[in-house]
Amino acid sequence: MKKLTFAILFGVALICQCQAQRTSKNALGIRIGDDDGFDSLGAEISYQLGILQNNRLEFDLGIRSQKDVYDAFKAVGLYQWVMPLDQSFHWYVGAGAGLGNVDYDFGGSDTFALLAGNIGLEYNFKIPLLLSLDMRPEIGFGDDAYGDGFDFDLGLGIRYQF
Repeated sequence: MKKLTFAILFGVALICQCQAQRTSKNALGIRIGDDDGFDSLGAEISYQLGILQNNRLEFDLGIRSQKDVYDAFKAVGLYQWVMPLDQSFHWYVGAGAGLGNVDYDFGGSDTFALLAGNIGLEYNFKIPLLLSLDMRPEIGFGDDAYGDGFDFDLGLGIRYQF
């Protein structure tokens, strides 16, 4: 009986602690990242929608450009699990998929699909500001060099929480 009572009290305390660390319901901002190295810096409009207690969806619509080579856009959706490190710091992991298109300056274009993973750290300020640093490995499936193969995307996010 003591073990059962302890287990129930521990479970209730854990649930209360998780609710205290709940992520913001909405966050909107930008994610600046690199793709295929530092020569193709790009930006994404990023929206996060909190679902359940410590889970969220992230939607990113971004552009990438490399001078005199290509202009590209991609849309990525991720499901993320958010875990607290302390009151303001969280870390998260996620997985998702996306679609994109690249137009080459020398002619031609390619549409591609991708699968993505995501891992990162974020800091919640006392004001409604969220800073994050994440890594997003992506596996692309396309007919041409840009959308085909493995890419490693490192990004810095700045979002307004509401």
